[in-house]
Amino acid sequence: MGSGNYAHGLWGSACFIDRLRIVDYNNLTKYPTWVSINAEEPNCYTALNYQESPAIEPVFYFGGPGRATTSMASAALLVTFIFGDSLTEVGNNNYLQNSLARSNFPFYGIDYVGGQATGRFTNGRTIVDIVSERLGISSPPPYLSLSPNDDAVLKGVNYASGGAGILNDTGLYFIQRLSFDDQIKYFEKTKETMKNKIGEVAANKLCNEAMYLIGIGSNDYVNNFLQPFLPDGQQYTPDEFKDLLISTLDKQLSRLYQLGARKIVFHGLGPLGCIPSQRVKSKNGECLKRVNQWILDFNSSVQKLLASLSQRLPNAKLIFADTYPAVLDLIDNPSKYGFMVSNTSCCNVDTSIGGLCLPNSKLCSNRRDYVFWDAFHPSDKANAVLAEEFFSILFSAAPSIAPTPSN
Repeated sequence: MGSGNYAHGLWGSACFIDRLRIVDYNNLTKYPTWVSINAEEPNCYTALNYQESPAIEPVFYFGGPGRATTSMASAALLVTFIFGDSLTEVGNNNYLQNSLARSNFPFYGIDYVGGQATGRFTNGRTIVDIVSERLGISSPPPYLSLSPNDDAVLKGVNYASGGAGILNDTGLYFIQRLSFDDQIKYFEKTKETMKNKIGEVAANKLCNEAMYLIGIGSNDYVNNFLQPFLPDGQQYTPDEFKDLLISTLDKQLSRLYQLGARKIVFHGLGPLGCIPSQRVKSKNGECLKRVNQWILDFNSSVQKLLASLSQRLPNAKLIFADTYPAVLDLIDNPSKYGFMVSNTSCCNVDTSIGGLCLPNSKLCSNRRDYVFWDAFHPSDKANAVLAEEFFSILFSAAPSIAPTPSN
């Protein structure tokens, strides 16, 4: 284990891990036992076997003696809850019988482990999959795949759903999808399951110390506001629609806080005006500048909202992961990252019938040359590039931390 990287981000600037506390949630009187962490002695960390040990609870200090590398920080991220849309879905929509937003068929998953379509909207891994790999943890399973009393809920769950939006009416033409409100309701059920398994005190503590990754809002534009046959694009101006999204998101994030979320990362939107499904609407196949400006305005408002919530909500630590510049640079300068094509997708899709990669679609000759897999989603290789950017933000950006009230 190296000692050159400090864990920043969710736990503030220059955050150090001094020790890990082992907690047996089934016998809180037996523990805690303290395990010292020495950044120069990797064996003291790797000797811990999570399969055979009780739960490991990280304890953070600002300025403590143990240097926290990104590898060590994985101990702090054992429990992760994912909320979002098709960019982070890992198969929830497979369990929605009537959903038209599904990807459990070829050629999706062609480069995933086993070459099987899992419900991920790409040829391989999502950004969340890759970040999980970097942290040394398993990518959380889709919520709808779990049995009612599955122990997996104690390690993290993915609620993301293709077609989902901040607004409940976003993606209506997909028939079935889990809106952000739906996902939060399922998280509430997850917490009840936790309480039944490990007790209310331990469940509250687990939820408080878990990490919450949220990436949502793309469909509110692509599959709502930008669709001429849907009412929101006619009823609202761009600023009014953005304000509606922000006010709704404010309530949703506040609800997550009430349910125990304290460490929240919101993944900002990328330049949607440059994705293949939008480029085909321009005269010369160029990016739609007005769409990109709307997204920049949305991202800016979300950033302000997160700063406000960090001040209003005691102990809340919220980060805005701004990958917009990285995505735009990847699209504008594909050769810089080892790509050849960024203005169209590897899978030759028909945007008039949804833009998904169907079994009868024609694939490009080299999938690693393309930034986009289909009309909406990055390829596995592009996700790997963007995951590195996301990971660096996660462990470098210091959030605003609201003080705990004294009364």
